[in-house]
Amino acid sequence: MNELKLEFEKPILELQKKIEEMRNFSATNKIDVSAEIAALSEKLEEMTKSIYSNLTPWQRIQLARHPDRPYALDYIKAVFTDFMELSGDRRFADDKAIVGGFAKFHGRTVMVIGTQKGRDMKENLYRNFGWPNPEGYRKALRLMFLADKVRAPIITLIDTPGAFPGVASEERHISEAIAVNLRDMFKLRVPVIAAVIGEGGSGGAIGIGVGNRVLVMENAYYSVITPEGCAVILWSDRSFAPRAAEALQVTADKLLELKVADEVIPEPFGGAQRDPAQAAELLAKSIKRNLDKLGKLSEEELVAQRYAKFRTIGTFLESAGGTAAKK
Repeated sequence: MNELKLEFEKPILELQKKIEEMRNFSATNKIDVSAEIAALSEKLEEMTKSIYSNLTPWQRIQLARHPDRPYALDYIKAVFTDFMELSGDRRFADDKAIVGGFAKFHGRTVMVIGTQKGRDMKENLYRNFGWPNPEGYRKALRLMFLADKVRAPIITLIDTPGAFPGVASEERHISEAIAVNLRDMFKLRVPVIAAVIGEGGSGGAIGIGVGNRVLVMENAYYSVITPEGCAVILWSDRSFAPRAAEALQVTADKLLELKVADEVIPEPFGGAQRDPAQAAELLAKSIKRNLDKLGKLSEEELVAQRYAKFRTIGTFLESAGGTAAKK
């Protein structure tokens, strides 16, 4: 596990360290300090509850980016069985920032596709830091068409800061690749469940995010732009990112309120990185529950429901007083 701790977690880390030092002191010097340790442990529990129960949007975004947070392949290993990765877009190359293939989920064949980051510099370079190129989206769509052909439900796991904005990506038409995915995902005749497990950045996320159900993990975020990018545009200063995070309303509770998300998946207290196994179990339960419901719809109903869901996102009505109200 990575030793990096977030700024707001430092008081917890310091108190944990102090408790550990007292335990070592007690063991070394044969002095009973159990009462002091108990008092500090109680204080630690209260502090932990206080911090994690009152997280700001910016702090939740930091948790979404936590280096120990489970990534797509971690969830694929924990939630699915018999995963068979398929590679290449059959046009240019194989984008390692997007992984996908057939797998088994509760005995049923599904197609699982996810954006993948790296744990260290070598792996991040291999995965392009989770920034997919055009060929990644074309690979994803190829796999979706394959799933549609064999009538296998599609599950996408989203965790990306965005599509790769480099010159080579633009030269290979990244905008067109994402736009084609958006258009063609609406035509899929099988259930599509999109789960935001970490970062859901801009078109990079929506490029595999057109689902009958959009699930967002408790400490994930989903946004048209990163808070840093928004801060640079509005205030010409990245330091305004916490303010932008508040204004963008990108956290799971706000996304549910705005009907961008259909369900918030709870996480272990303090974030998925604190108990990856439990986080995977909670994700699996949510996917199964929603897949069971979607399984009752016909192909025509699935297509119509997906279209209607996205048509209603962002629809506002003008009230008599001149203020906008969400429909």
